[in-house]
Amino acid sequence: MEYTVALIYDFDGTLAPGNMQEYDFIPAVGKSNKEFWNDANVLAETQDADPVLAYMARMIQEAQSKGLSLRREAFQESGRNIRYYNGVEGWFPRMNAYAAERGIKLLHYVNSSGMKEIIEGTSIAHEFKHVYACSFLYNVDGIAYWPAVAVNYTNKTQFIFKINKGVESVYDTRMVNQYMEENRRPVPFKRMIYVGDGMTDIPCMKLVKNYGGHSIAVYNPDDKNKRKEMNTLIRDNRVNFVCAADYSAGSEIDTVVKSIIDKIAADLRLEQLEADRV
Repeated sequence: MEYTVALIYDFDGTLAPGNMQEYDFIPAVGKSNKEFWNDANVLAETQDADPVLAYMARMIQEAQSKGLSLRREAFQESGRNIRYYNGVEGWFPRMNAYAAERGIKLLHYVNSSGMKEIIEGTSIAHEFKHVYACSFLYNVDGIAYWPAVAVNYTNKTQFIFKINKGVESVYDTRMVNQYMEENRRPVPFKRMIYVGDGMTDIPCMKLVKNYGGHSIAVYNPDDKNKRKEMNTLIRDNRVNFVCAADYSAGSEIDTVVKSIIDKIAADLRLEQLEADRV
């Protein structure tokens, strides 16, 4: 029998350094990263607005002021310029093969406050079962005009429950709230691994950990002081592990995730042995 394990990632700062808008979009509107994010944060503060909705509004405003395309295809094209942490592109097939050898089907998901359309244009987009992220509404001419989905640090947790129950639709609030027996859920929490890099991921990392899954906080390997700061997440019982965001074979996170897969496989074998005794 094949069992499913979900490996859930934040994107910005987790799979790629920085924010995805910084690779192509922000330079195209003629702003520095500092200027763009400061403008978005000032807008959010003065209007007492959600910072994610504020940055999405600024993206539309800046693109319109510079005459840039607001079509989905333009955002997807922007995603082709994203550079990843070491080993990311080879990570997915390697982990899939490792899990398959142990009778486990590994499914990869993104749970991000970044842009779904940009992620769709990346070279790794095909690796994900589903991408939960911010997105725009588009008019009849295919032009973005309003936020469709805004994912902030707390509403990120809703997508953990959607994965748990096998619900991919953002719109569908009925099925995700229906009662479903634990043994019928496609991905039990204890078969989830959550990988994130910072404060916006803490509710999800804590949730997965508390429900019996495993959470891993990652940091930019070039920031030598970050590990000490991230270690407080272990001390505060928010995550299980802290690793550098180096996804190459033999790296720390490579070893940790393979060990978690081994543990899940062993637990599943024990459960089956116990069931066979009844």
